Amino acid sequence: MSVRVTSLILCGALLGGCASNNPQLADLKAAAESALSGESSSGPLSIDEITRGLKEALTTGSNAVVAQLGKPNGFSDDPIIHIPLPSSLAKARDFASKVGLEGSFDDLELKLNQAAEQATPKAQALFVDAISEMSVDDAKGILSGPDDAATSYFRDKTGSQLQSQMRPIIDQALASVGAVGTFNDLLSKYNNIPLAPKLDADLTGYVTEEGSEGIFHYLAEEEKAIRENPLKRTSEILRRVFGS
Repeated sequence: MSVRVTSLILCGALLGGCASNNPQLADLKAAAESALSGESSSGPLSIDEITRGLKEALTTGSNAVVAQLGKPNGFSDDPIIHIPLPSSLAKARDFASKVGLEGSFDDLELKLNQAAEQATPKAQALFVDAISEMSVDDAKGILSGPDDAATSYFRDKTGSQLQSQMRPIIDQALASVGAVGTFNDLLSKYNNIPLAPKLDADLTGYVTEEGSEGIFHYLAEEEKAIRENPLKRTSEILRRVFGS
């Protein structure tokens, strides 16, 4: 038994006989008993603390994800969320490789990822709005839910809106990074190949969907890390809410 625990036991015993006649000694006795029982002096979590803790976790997680993916090579160098060519273009690349045109398809694939990287930071404003609208019931459900409960909340609150708002951004980004020009150039060369299958793809819709899925994938990873890894709880409120 440690010296600290022994001292607390002796304190409790000595104070017990005098506590009834002295309020200050009664307080000291209660503190000793609390320490022995392992109870936290901060008491049980309030609904306000739970809500604040979850909002901070969501803010921390979404900031980290946007910073990670919304930078050069955030999508293109990530083997998990790298955006491949749509299946119709992937098949066309195989066909075009017979005449040495696969390089144009590879260039287009890189530009699709660059467009997603440019559009990702725009998602942050949507997440901030969703966090500010979180209700007490939302907070309770997230805290007691599975590892991706907060991500599911984000998806429900922002999923369709995210794709809707990202689409014109992706459209602009595709033009900005040269994907549109690359695609049109590729198309003109590809159509000159005898017996080439018809080439058709909604690049904007495809990158919008793939990009938002990549964002939600890493939001779920961040959420799980905060729930499971004490080192990820970088503030007192996070330690209180997720360590309880």
